[in-house]
Amino acid sequence: MISEKLQKAREYEEKYSAFITEGERPLFHLTPRIGWANDPNGFSFYKGEYHLFYQYHPYSLQWGPMHWGHALSRDFLRWKYLPAALAPDQPYDEGGCFSGSALELPDGRQLLMYTGVRQFLGQDGSSQVIQNQCLAVGDGLNYEKLPINPVLDVKDIPEGFSKADFRDPKMFPSPEGGYDCVIGNRTDDGSGAILLFHSEDGYKWRFVSILDRCHNEYGKMWECPDFFALGGKDVIMTSPQDMSSLGVEFHNGNGTMFLTGHYDAETHSFERENVQAVDYGLDFYAPQTLELPDGRRVMVAWMQNWDACGGQPSAAKWFGQMTVPRELSLREGRILQLPVRELEAYHGRRVSYLNIPVREEVTLRGVYGRTVDMTVTVKPMSRGSYKRFQIKVASGSQHYTSISYCPESSMLRLNRSHSGFNRDFVHERECFVKDRDGEIKLRILLDRFSVEVFANDGEQAMSATLFTPPTADGISFEAQGKALISLEKYDIDMRP
Repeated sequence: MISEKLQKAREYEEKYSAFITEGERPLFHLTPRIGWANDPNGFSFYKGEYHLFYQYHPYSLQWGPMHWGHALSRDFLRWKYLPAALAPDQPYDEGGCFSGSALELPDGRQLLMYTGVRQFLGQDGSSQVIQNQCLAVGDGLNYEKLPINPVLDVKDIPEGFSKADFRDPKMFPSPEGGYDCVIGNRTDDGSGAILLFHSEDGYKWRFVSILDRCHNEYGKMWECPDFFALGGKDVIMTSPQDMSSLGVEFHNGNGTMFLTGHYDAETHSFERENVQAVDYGLDFYAPQTLELPDGRRVMVAWMQNWDACGGQPSAAKWFGQMTVPRELSLREGRILQLPVRELEAYHGRRVSYLNIPVREEVTLRGVYGRTVDMTVTVKPMSRGSYKRFQIKVASGSQHYTSISYCPESSMLRLNRSHSGFNRDFVHERECFVKDRDGEIKLRILLDRFSVEVFANDGEQAMSATLFTPPTADGISFEAQGKALISLEKYDIDMRP
């Protein structure tokens, strides 16, 4: 049964999303149907199609009482909007339907688990919050919240763990049969932890173990956890809040990280071996993964930084977009990420160049555009022949975004200071790239409102939103010294 609050949200998005034209959205990145979006939720494969839900406030461009928006795709790039799936319409979720996940039950129905938020006044008159986990079951279009909600609440949390910071359940089939679920939590020392739960049927859940905790080493609350196997390793992925930088790592404050290691199924414990930042750019948070029927592990994230949420143009009709879904792989202990291969089906006009010498700033015939998939390889003409190489994209008379590389330091830098923002947020990030004698390979995805950069076949990734006017479509290349470039550039063509 559809509640009055959910029906209101569905009618609102149906009416007002019609006023957003195709050109006002990205071409191949998912945005909310109307209003505000943040974390991706319920990333799943169901009845032969990919479902992606998202944190959603349809009524404004600001964060508000959380609903679940809903979209559907067969290839991760063309998305069809479906009606809002959840609204905060019950006592246990009246403060919002927060992040969660989805899986298919043996009876063919789809199960959603999400965090319901309950707010109340404490005895001292202060506002208090309790977060608990709730279920809804549906057919891929409509979902019914279960009368047994909440299925996990304060009584299920271990002693010494937070009742107010207990959120973002990620369910997945258990190797032991039934289902497992990881949930973010905060411990009594004020730092983040991941709790593991198990269910035989998806409905009744029990606490199993503390999978990992950070002891204030990597941020505070660990949000939006995920847990999966990749390339012979086990991986925890999470988004720590209030994380201090470590050198050039983890500069966003609210960041993301992979923890790779080994999971012991007998003791339900995780032995951490390596810690890696997920994305080194300006806008990336709350990623979630999905194992595809063909075995690929694909990740999608909210392409936004919480600290820059007030920078949208005044005429905007939506706010918040997702990254292009990325395929994950493991090589030499490092997790690599590249855009899903389905993007190649939308490669349009091709332009290529081989070993073009670059000194001062140059443009190349046919190399321009704002919806582009371009791979550029830069190498020195001789050892140490260039000190710095720069690519400007989304470039016009007043605007550009630069991607630069310094071989002496092996540092890759993304700078959007001149990309059209109306506030002086942090607009620059850099990351270390493994030295290859001055050679670097960059794959650059440009859409109308974003840039994503993948270095050396996905060893590093950098993401950023842009508000550059769409008429700024220039691309140029510049070397401090002498360099050779080769490139292959495709326009993205989404026409049927």
